[in-house]
Amino acid sequence: MSSPQWLNELLGVNAPTEGASVTAHGHRITTVAGIPRSAEFVSAAQEQTRETFGFKWAKRDTFEGSVADHMRNWLVQKYGDVPHAPWFFKDHGPNPIILDAGCGAALSGIALFGPVMDRVRYLGVDVSTAVDVAKKRFEERGWQAGFIQSDLNQIPVKERSVDIVFSEGVLHHTDDTFKALEAVTKHVKHGGRVVFYVYRKKGPVREYTDDYIRDKLQKMTPEEGWKAMEPLSELGKILGDLNIEIDIKNKIDLLDIPAGKINLQRFFYWHVLKAFYRPEMTLDEMNHINFDWYAPKNARRHTVEEVRGWCKTLNLDIEHEFAEEAGISVIARLK
Repeated sequence: MSSPQWLNELLGVNAPTEGASVTAHGHRITTVAGIPRSAEFVSAAQEQTRETFGFKWAKRDTFEGSVADHMRNWLVQKYGDVPHAPWFFKDHGPNPIILDAGCGAALSGIALFGPVMDRVRYLGVDVSTAVDVAKKRFEERGWQAGFIQSDLNQIPVKERSVDIVFSEGVLHHTDDTFKALEAVTKHVKHGGRVVFYVYRKKGPVREYTDDYIRDKLQKMTPEEGWKAMEPLSELGKILGDLNIEIDIKNKIDLLDIPAGKINLQRFFYWHVLKAFYRPEMTLDEMNHINFDWYAPKNARRHTVEEVRGWCKTLNLDIEHEFAEEAGISVIARLK
């Protein structure tokens, strides 16, 4: 299947035929298996992240079912029903271009924009071979879209050319979260929107545990890391199945633990270690979510104040902000 004409316009050249190469906006791209790809990666840490996510998204059975349903509900909780928001087609025209910066297997992109995918021009970009999985998932649904394998700091499309950048849980998986946000924002038209989510800093025990486990996984292959995560995921299931509530009488300032009643599994989840649990999910599905958190070397955490500062610096007006323990979700419009 050839690239859609609108993608050629974004590239500034016709996407090369299979095996051929061209230069698009200063970046050399080669088409392999129907997808234009760039070999420019910025660091060893980012290379590890690329390999990790390529492995994870190839395991389709671990995210196609309950995880996908959970993702749709979570995205709407964080952002609202974006494609049905009054501004979506009113401000961006009948066929807006959506750049999914760090699309992975398009789990989030399909979950949020699936209801209007026949009315948008979707461009999925990812540093890993997950773009191949995303392309296949679109083809299975009969949807046309464009895909590029590229580091999101060096996307080979022209600046100020897309209506919406969507970057769900990706910017923090780069060498510098702010620079990644700056890089993708350059592609948004004035008046366009950037919809993104980044991890939020947590309490000291959880932060320590996260870094400790992540460092251990760096010495393993993705396959070894997946297996090493399974007992942790089993612990989350054990805690969740207990369904016990505890009552913390007094706030523990030393550990940033608030007072109040909380499920025991959620207490561990927010204050000790990420051991995800949903009763409707299989152990493999829960392991997928835990692996997604711990395996990438690049996984930065931030504060609300940091995110607001970035948006101000980049002339992004925050229209919607949703801060929870897990992270910070923003819809911002470029002046």
